[in-house]
Amino acid sequence: MRFSLAVIPLVLFAALAGVFLLNIDKDSSVVPSVLIDKPTPEFSLPPLPGRENGLSRADLIKGEVSVLNVFASWCIPCRAEHPMIKRLSKEAGVAVFGLNYKEKDPQDGVKWLAELGDPYKAVGMDLSGRTGIDFGVYGVPETFIIDGNGQIRYKHVGPVTADVLKTVLLPKIAELKG
Repeated sequence: MRFSLAVIPLVLFAALAGVFLLNIDKDSSVVPSVLIDKPTPEFSLPPLPGRENGLSRADLIKGEVSVLNVFASWCIPCRAEHPMIKRLSKEAGVAVFGLNYKEKDPQDGVKWLAELGDPYKAVGMDLSGRTGIDFGVYGVPETFIIDGNGQIRYKHVGPVTADVLKTVLLPKIAELKG
C-alpha cells in the first residue's frame, strides 16, 4: 500500500514534466484559430460618427486581399501597434479595414483616429462585441489577413511589431496577392 502511494505522485510528476517538455519549443503567442481557411462571418457594422460608410462582409470579398485590424481606443497595445498598422496600409498595397471593438462611447474611436492618424479604408463600430466574437477575437489588438474570396488566411493575436510586419504580415500578403 505504501509503495503505491509513493508511486502515484512520481507518475503524475513524470506525466506533467512530459507535457511541458513536448511544448517547450512552441510559440505561446500563437493562438490557433478555427476560422483559418474559412469564410469571414456575415456582419454589417455601422460607421464611426461622422463617417459615411461602416463595414460589412461585402467589403472583404471584393476579389482582393485585405486586412482587418481589431482595435479599441482603451487598448494600450493598440496604441503601440498603430504606427505599424499605418505602415502596413502604405506598404502592403491592400485595403486595411478597422473593427472598432467595444467602445463605451463611439466618439472615443473618432478621437483616437484623429489623434493617431487614420490608416483604414473603412471602420465599423462593434459596440456589443458580437462581430468580434464571430471572428474568434480573444482580445484586442488582433489582425486578420483575408483573401479576395473572403477566406481568413492568417490571424495575428497581439500588437503588430516591426518584426511581425516585416517577417510575417507583408510576406503573407505578398504570397496571397500572388
